[in-house]
Amino acid sequence: MKRLRHWSVRHARGLARLYRWLAGLAPRFAPLARAIGVQRLARWLVPLERGAKGLLFDCQMCGDCVLSVTGMACPTHCAKQMRNGPCGGVRTDGGCEVRPEMRCVWLEATDGDNRIQPGHTATWTRRVATLDHRRRGQSAWIQVIAGRPAAPAPAPATATDANPASGPLEAAWREGRFLVTVEIAPPDSPDPAALLQRAQRFRGLADAINITDGAGANCHMSSVAAASVLAGAGFTPVCQVGCRDRNRIALQGDVLGAAALGVRNVLCLTGDDVSRGDHPQAKPVFDLDAVNLLAILRGMRDRAEYASGRKLEQAPRLFLGATANPFVPPYAERVANLERKIDAGAQFIQTQFCFDLAMLEDFMRAVRARGLHRRAAILVGVGTLSSAKALRWMADNVPGVHVPAAVTDRIAAAADPQAEGRRICVETIHALRRIEGVAGVHLMGHRNEEQLARIIVEAGLRPAPAPLTSHPILETTP
Repeated sequence: MKRLRHWSVRHARGLARLYRWLAGLAPRFAPLARAIGVQRLARWLVPLERGAKGLLFDCQMCGDCVLSVTGMACPTHCAKQMRNGPCGGVRTDGGCEVRPEMRCVWLEATDGDNRIQPGHTATWTRRVATLDHRRRGQSAWIQVIAGRPAAPAPAPATATDANPASGPLEAAWREGRFLVTVEIAPPDSPDPAALLQRAQRFRGLADAINITDGAGANCHMSSVAAASVLAGAGFTPVCQVGCRDRNRIALQGDVLGAAALGVRNVLCLTGDDVSRGDHPQAKPVFDLDAVNLLAILRGMRDRAEYASGRKLEQAPRLFLGATANPFVPPYAERVANLERKIDAGAQFIQTQFCFDLAMLEDFMRAVRARGLHRRAAILVGVGTLSSAKALRWMADNVPGVHVPAAVTDRIAAAADPQAEGRRICVETIHALRRIEGVAGVHLMGHRNEEQLARIIVEAGLRPAPAPLTSHPILETTP
């Protein structure tokens, strides 16, 4: 089957022509289908479709075929069920994050797309709607013959929204401030005191604190709960919401609940696969991908309706975000995929760790050429770890992270590796501030809050805050 899938991509141009020809003929069969009856027609058409598409594409009969806009590469083979481009964990050799021996389905889609029409970008710019699981096992051909209407594409989101800012983070972006956000992992405890103590280091230093959602597929306090604790303590949190663990019903409910507790900033993620975490035996969900989650949350915010179309009593005020990774393949198509996320509703973007400025500059040139920096705040990920050994481990074991050898060699050769890592991060921030379109930085480093706070001050992003001798919330926390 693997060989046949590769054959299908190699002959994508001919297969696409055949598909278009058949699609053109399909309406002529509609009267016949009505005369025979759709159910009766399906009895012989479903086995025929399953056999033909199974042979050529290893078809899983999802009932919602999108081969015509994915370079004749079937996205159901993606380990994360991505319907709108690759995740940020594609390996530098093109291997899948979850199954390294398998080439990323979306690299296959890119190859097929280029064979159909060189320079064609439908695979990367046209949003593919989320699956309707009721159709699984049904014939997509029947739907074409019956003339099932396609869902209308939503109008692209723009930065010139007349609505008031959702909160301080969005307001700061609109004012043109260079944004600073930091990332904190939630605690492994129901006691919020440790979380508040770690967040306290960034009071006056960061515009927002990003709370991870089961990062690395490891279990912690929920992002919604931790973000709500921070909001109650006067911080501006960014709540990460991943698709790995929840279906569309739970995701919408969580975001609505977070908004009720004062959380306005939501970062939409697909999520790391469970195989990488401390519960590899868990069942991944991946009902949505990040692009379709963005589109659904935008509908809740702008139209006050759920994905089902049912009306909300009141629309939540949300500042929606997404991620981008300019440092892994397919490099050229990452910007088009970013445009799809912004069209779906993303208003701010956080990138993966940037240790390679040349790659980031190439990415930003393409971003500026499309005008995307005017439609969303691009926050570039920066940070440091405690040693060159830890940095090498991250580069070797965390898919999606690219660290040039020159960086780890420089840190390893330094008399004080931690201070050298901090210097490199400060130098990177200074360089990023000179790149047009970079709206801010997002600082990351697991349990490394003290170093990140020092970097913010040493880079001149914010002045050092006055020392705080006590904090009433910390004193009263049981």
